[in-house]
Amino acid sequence: MSKDLETIADYYKERSSNSLSEHYAFNIREYKTGASHFNINMRKYCSFTTPYNRRDFYKVGLIIGCGTLHYGSHAIHINQPALFLPCPTTPYSWTCIEKKQEGFFCLFNYEFFTENRSLESFKKTSLFKEWGKPLIFLSPDELALAHTYFQQMYAMAQSNYPLKYEVIRNLLALLLHQALQLKVEDIALEDQNASMRLFRLFDQLLNKQFPLDSPAYPLALRRPIDYANKLNVHVNHLNASIKSATGKTTSQHLIDRLLLEAKNLLINTDWDIAQVGYTLGFDQPSHFTHFFKKHVHMTPLQFRNQF
Repeated sequence: MSKDLETIADYYKERSSNSLSEHYAFNIREYKTGASHFNINMRKYCSFTTPYNRRDFYKVGLIIGCGTLHYGSHAIHINQPALFLPCPTTPYSWTCIEKKQEGFFCLFNYEFFTENRSLESFKKTSLFKEWGKPLIFLSPDELALAHTYFQQMYAMAQSNYPLKYEVIRNLLALLLHQALQLKVEDIALEDQNASMRLFRLFDQLLNKQFPLDSPAYPLALRRPIDYANKLNVHVNHLNASIKSATGKTTSQHLIDRLLLEAKNLLINTDWDIAQVGYTLGFDQPSHFTHFFKKHVHMTPLQFRNQF
């Protein structure tokens, strides 16, 4: 089984080559790398099997139908309606046991999940985390409510309403709140291996710093060694543990989070570029511009002007 990373571009490339591409909710050519993206589809058009991979995007599914979920090192048989909220960095695959599959699935990238503050609070919960349980089995009443949210998102995605993605974010937030209400207790800290325990503490410390609300309170912890010192471990041990738990280095996690917050601040505040950079911990505006351009392939000002 492969543990390669599947990107949204990979996902669409595979599906655009098969006979079911015409059934997608909207034209897959609308996807642009680095831009906020959301898509939703009905599961009756889903593949019989999906590859066992990590993903670079979030996915939320309403599963109605029998199948086997391979998630991390676990194989889970599903024969009742369930919400599926996998962690992108945990490899998973799905195999249908019967042909009749119903429900919905939606996928969205990090930009869609984080560019709006209404979804920011979910970054501090166990949703989409390595230690969070990815399945929530539903009673008939719970299923009816979740199905309504998905139906409304599906209808809105196909509409011409100019603010449809704002509506979709609100519906997605309601669905995620339902998931949090229904989630049974997640995997306890003491029941995880040492690498996962350390990553969980790092993740909590990282997300506790966001969102950044004022240039008067710049980001305090920016480098791997800052987190290692707070967690009372050697930085090499922290790096090795996080790489083992997630497949990404400590620096990659920090870069991803800094970029997401930078985009949030550029879109949602009127701070000048120097203030944004300073708040994120950059001493010089040129250092921030170089960092942003290296990873986003445009300057902060060019990015802001898009919006």
